Amino acid sequence: MTVRSTPSPKRIKRKDVDNEDRITTLDLIIIHINELVTMDSKYGVPRKGKNMAELAPIHDGAVAISGNSIVFVGKTNELFSTFTPNEKTITIDATNRLVTPGFVDPHTHIIFDGFRENELEMKLAGKTYLEILESGGGILKTVKATRKASLEILIQNGKKILNRMMEYGTTTIETKSGYGLDVENEIKSLLAVKELNLEHPMDVISTFLGAHAVPPEYEGKTDDYVELIISEMIPKVAQEELAEFCDVFCEEGIFSVVQTKKILKAAMKYGLKPQIHIDEIVDTNGALLAAELNAVQTGHMLKSNDEGLRAMKKAQTIATLLPGTPFCLMMRDYAPARKIIEYGIPIALATDLNPNCWTESMQIIIALACYHMKLSPAEALTAATINAACALQKQEHIGSLEVGKKADLIIFDVPNHNFLPYQFGVNLVSKVIKNGNVVVDFD
Repeated sequence: MTVRSTPSPKRIKRKDVDNEDRITTLDLIIIHINELVTMDSKYGVPRKGKNMAELAPIHDGAVAISGNSIVFVGKTNELFSTFTPNEKTITIDATNRLVTPGFVDPHTHIIFDGFRENELEMKLAGKTYLEILESGGGILKTVKATRKASLEILIQNGKKILNRMMEYGTTTIETKSGYGLDVENEIKSLLAVKELNLEHPMDVISTFLGAHAVPPEYEGKTDDYVELIISEMIPKVAQEELAEFCDVFCEEGIFSVVQTKKILKAAMKYGLKPQIHIDEIVDTNGALLAAELNAVQTGHMLKSNDEGLRAMKKAQTIATLLPGTPFCLMMRDYAPARKIIEYGIPIALATDLNPNCWTESMQIIIALACYHMKLSPAEALTAATINAACALQKQEHIGSLEVGKKADLIIFDVPNHNFLPYQFGVNLVSKVIKNGNVVVDFD
């Protein structure tokens, strides 16, 4: 990945303005874009129902950037009729190329150490997720390795993952703790997230997931572990301002609906916003609980029932779907995306990157969403940008290409958005621009 330093400002005047106070600093322009996907907010934020397919595209489009912000979005001829670039302005010609907002990945688990590649053979032999977990594999194997790892190792591991994510077009992620499962190691994990957000160009949003699994020392004593989360972990996380969200893996055999509700209500008292892993393996009425708690987003939703979906629509909770997970678990069923859209629930997409489902590519997630959940390419792109930003409550700043928003965008070496799922399994990125800077350049 090519990382470039911030270019020095170049000044350019509006043609029709002589007042020096109205001179605009322009650092970079992208012109002659074959298809510029703006995700203009006029179609709703977040997008729901039929509006999920509305990309608000512009052909022969242009984007102008000043500092880290977008100052113009429109046709190329309109840009040149409004601004006069000088010879120092960085100009990118995007003829025959696609430009979109940067991908937002709203559900990941990048803070861990160790690998679980051996579990692929266990899955091929027919072992289920819960069977692998009960045998000491799965999350608990990663917990063992993560507890042994230093803070520096977790940061180093995270940087490698973030670099690859950015190469594939992701410019903002959410990531969770959850492989520490005790006070010391959960805090260590969240400190790693904090450091990554400071050191890496990627924006990294932090979620506390102490309730990811029950650690070995609390086997058979889940309620006692819940009390540890509530009495010690949540207060410390809040006191040190280490997380914006709190998540729970609400699933049969892991944390019950009652336990999940107890944890999230405690977290909300400390100012952490609720989100939940729900209904991945079985229907636990997780969607109903998510609506009751006004969760910002839910993850998985393979088995959510109709009553829960109706409640989620009313609560305006985002359904974050993770098609990489059933793909890696070799499950027959995927989340019922078409039904969820018909209910009027906005869908986001995420990688769920973790040692069990390891992909840094939102491009492959878009392909899986189309081939296995029957989203259209436009709906999948919406779910990976503006709706994903809404799942993190960051839609005022990212997720669409509009004047005043952060200059986070992708230039793809393909002519239009239909290629994203069509030409799958390869990286279609030409350039990635983050905060107005070219941070990835494959040209």
